[in-house]
Amino acid sequence: MTKIVNHWIGGRTAEGASGNYGPVTDPATGEVTTKVAFASVEEVDAAVAAAKEAYLSWGQSSLAARTSILFAFRALLDAHRDEIAELITAEHGKVHSDALGEVARGLEIVDLACGISVQLKGELSTQVATRVDVASIRQPLGVVAGITPFNFPAMVPMWMFPLAIACGNTFVLKPSEKDPSASIRIAELLAEAGLPDGVFNVVHGDKVAVDRLLEHPDVKAVSFVGSTPIARYIHTTASANGKRVQALGGAKNHMLVLPDADLDAAADAAVSAAYGSAGERCMAISAVVAVGAIGDTLVEKIRERAEKIKIGPGSDPASEMGPLITKAHRDKVASYVAGAADEGAEVVLDGTGYTVDGHENGHWIGISLLDRVPTSAKAYQDEIFGPVLCVLRTETYEEALDIVNGSPFGNGTAIFTRDGGAARRFQMEVEAGMVGVNVPIPVPVGYHSFGGWKDSLFGDHHIYGNDGTHFYTRGKVVTTRWPDPADAPAGVDLGFPRNH
Repeated sequence: MTKIVNHWIGGRTAEGASGNYGPVTDPATGEVTTKVAFASVEEVDAAVAAAKEAYLSWGQSSLAARTSILFAFRALLDAHRDEIAELITAEHGKVHSDALGEVARGLEIVDLACGISVQLKGELSTQVATRVDVASIRQPLGVVAGITPFNFPAMVPMWMFPLAIACGNTFVLKPSEKDPSASIRIAELLAEAGLPDGVFNVVHGDKVAVDRLLEHPDVKAVSFVGSTPIARYIHTTASANGKRVQALGGAKNHMLVLPDADLDAAADAAVSAAYGSAGERCMAISAVVAVGAIGDTLVEKIRERAEKIKIGPGSDPASEMGPLITKAHRDKVASYVAGAADEGAEVVLDGTGYTVDGHENGHWIGISLLDRVPTSAKAYQDEIFGPVLCVLRTETYEEALDIVNGSPFGNGTAIFTRDGGAARRFQMEVEAGMVGVNVPIPVPVGYHSFGGWKDSLFGDHHIYGNDGTHFYTRGKVVTTRWPDPADAPAGVDLGFPRNH
């Protein structure tokens, strides 16, 4: 029987009243295994109403009460990490070890939320004027929403809701309809941890659900991770409706390799960062810029390693890379490789004809490596979001830097070198929000913030870390004067107040 995934509203499962359902496939087989309910406007309204009702008490609850529930949730999440990873693999296709890593990185943000009391400490200045004190505090916003992508169905929601609810907000999550099961299991674990009904809600669906969240007057802030065109739409629409927005968009992450770099380490890093999770990561390295005379050697080392990658079902412990999320996406990724030679690139490895015995209907694609790719090629310009690595050649560091900074994206980047001066220069000059020095995927730890520049971020705040806490709270300044009973009446003074 086909599994059905419904909404989670007000602390319990809510069957899809609209009658609209979407298919969820197992990417390794191409078979539809699940139906997911698509929310109507009325169902989104019900979730927001449940969150608004819960906020009346949750927003006034103590930090101790909130964090005690988050500690309990963390323990449950840790105990069920294998189960959640299996749900991810079944619907996304990534290998089990990669899915476990995703859960582990999400746990880092739960850890941060458990210690939120430190980040929410206010400030107090005493005696700023005679018997006048000034305090700065931060308070929750109310109902906030998260709209998350298919490639990290557990981790990206956990970049958002733990901090949001720790700060005293209530949350409505709209996860990807392509792999929805992990979000419902997380909702169940939150309820088991003691989270009050309505504090965390999940609605599935498509543009109908998204647009209602962007327009709903009771939703105060929206967090989003996805492609640049949708991030721009989210930011424009939600901002026009008076909401605070953090919308993280797409990427074309470059890795510069200087002539003095350890080429074996650089090749290992390029293969790992380009082909991990079949390239379906916004922090994947998709363009390597080889500087100087090292290009031929570096490409050969990458090719040798890439050809050995074991591709197969994510549930197979021997697999290192799984399938792509859908057949349509697989075909789109393949089209970039098919057209690469006509645009001036050299096709070193072509993975477009790859299949897995016994799983011929799966969304399979092999490893592709393109060399001497011109910056005019679509394979370079677009975010492919698949296992396709482009190699560009330059003579100098300056020329390589111009390529990186000329990209409309500015999510993450890396440099491989033994030269500390060159590395420091790069980290100061490159136009990107996250920089790795001999680190190919510079995803920050939980207590720093994740976010890019240019078309990779719309809004003023990065996600999680201190930026996350500030995004989910607003400041208030309280000025207090307690006059001494012996003071004479101050009298009326229409002049602008002065401190003395």
